[in-house]
Amino acid sequence: MFYKDERLALFIDGSNLYAAAKSLGFDIDYKLLRTEFMRRGKLLRAFYYTALLENDEYSPIRPLVDWLHYNGFSMVTKPAKEYTDSQGRRKVKGNMDIELAVNAMELAPHVDHIVLFSGDGDFRPLVESLQRQGVRVSVVSTIRSQPPMISDELRRQADNFIELEGLKDVIGRPPRDPVPGEQDMEYSGK
Repeated sequence: MFYKDERLALFIDGSNLYAAAKSLGFDIDYKLLRTEFMRRGKLLRAFYYTALLENDEYSPIRPLVDWLHYNGFSMVTKPAKEYTDSQGRRKVKGNMDIELAVNAMELAPHVDHIVLFSGDGDFRPLVESLQRQGVRVSVVSTIRSQPPMISDELRRQADNFIELEGLKDVIGRPPRDPVPGEQDMEYSGK
């Protein structure tokens, strides 16, 4: 439930939202996403969190990061760490949970409602703390994928759960071919 006069902030866990939308067979149109939530309330900030793989001179997610930055999103990035797992596969890790949590706590006194685009159960204590400060928290993820992309604890803690598939017609677009390297970003799960 959204109220037109409430101050709203979006917190987007980039790799988590990408993985959830991909599991449902669509891509996110971020211009439509921002427009939709501007319609739902007084949107103060839309944060997007992602780690960047800066190998050589080009990161595959850089065009999206640049577009978001120029189109009203507050970008929070850090270099991703590259490593080789025990099976010898190249992996990329870039967890942005702490950055997201710190920004949400700092913004809490200035908003009425936070929308968290993530299913990561590690955010349950953050949601609980925001609620103790009087902030309503909606979580956007999916239970329609196999396995579900949202932890049960996070879904129960949130004031409101928004099924990502239900937003598909409003903020989605057909999937494009993956950018080389984009699928290498590791989704850390719940």
